[in-house]
Amino acid sequence: MEGGASGNLGRVSDIAPRVEGSLGVGSRRRLGFAEFGPPTARAIVWLHGTPGARRQVPHEARVVAERDGLRIIGIDRPGIGSSTPHLYDNIAGFAPDLEVVAERLGLDEMVVIGLSGGGPYALAAGALLPGRVKAVGILGGVAPTVGLDAVDGGLVAFGRHFAPLLSVARVPIGIGLTQAVRLAKPFASRGLDLYGRLSPEGDRRLLARPEFKAMFLDDLLNGSRKQLSAPLADVLLFSKDWGFRLADVHVPVRWWHGDADHIIPFSHGEHMVSRLPEAKLLVLPGESHLGGLGIGEQILHTLIDLWDRAPA
Repeated sequence: MEGGASGNLGRVSDIAPRVEGSLGVGSRRRLGFAEFGPPTARAIVWLHGTPGARRQVPHEARVVAERDGLRIIGIDRPGIGSSTPHLYDNIAGFAPDLEVVAERLGLDEMVVIGLSGGGPYALAAGALLPGRVKAVGILGGVAPTVGLDAVDGGLVAFGRHFAPLLSVARVPIGIGLTQAVRLAKPFASRGLDLYGRLSPEGDRRLLARPEFKAMFLDDLLNGSRKQLSAPLADVLLFSKDWGFRLADVHVPVRWWHGDADHIIPFSHGEHMVSRLPEAKLLVLPGESHLGGLGIGEQILHTLIDLWDRAPA
């Protein structure tokens, strides 16, 4: 099924989360979550991009969850949506929090998917929770900019130059951005249309679909209720040592990447797959950065197949 075409799911109305809430993960800290699909089904943890929040689960994946019986769980990173603001020491610091969430939600085993900025956190889960994580899916994921696994180029490497500033001014900058987003909310729909018109053809085509536009608006406006220092924290952590090596990720990884990605170069995907022990690159011809969001059925079925083939 890997690389196969996605099925025609038809045009149906958007599917709201079955349940949303937050869970305690440490001393006076909480992580927000949203669930789609049956509560007792096999679990797919979906980690949002940068920026993003727990509802950044594409329409097609929500339909598949309901139709095929999968439990998809979107999680707010610290400072986003319903999560408490917090800055990890490194990307690896997310894995213990995810393990607590898994324990509290009864997820003995799971697949983890990371979109763009969620990719490093999904890989951390694969490296540090191998007994629980059965497979990892990456959709145009971020690559390291320092250390043995580093690769140069792209917007993330550009953001590395601002890391010293972010380390001391992340919160006040985030407060300013939050106020700007609140003022811009009445114009969010037109702003997303403008972004789509300026994007490469693949992303422009995706953002023109009403269900995707609705998902992005709902997710971004919901996630920006708190300080926008959280996406800045992502940029800061991406530019530091991640706290694990790619060689530590021994679970199967499937990496989807558009060969016309204008945010994270396709060469970064090739680089990452070459350094991950059990990875395979699945090229999205002509697609840009958001291409993976348009093939939710293929992604879910590919990863469930890997889960089925995993050793007990």
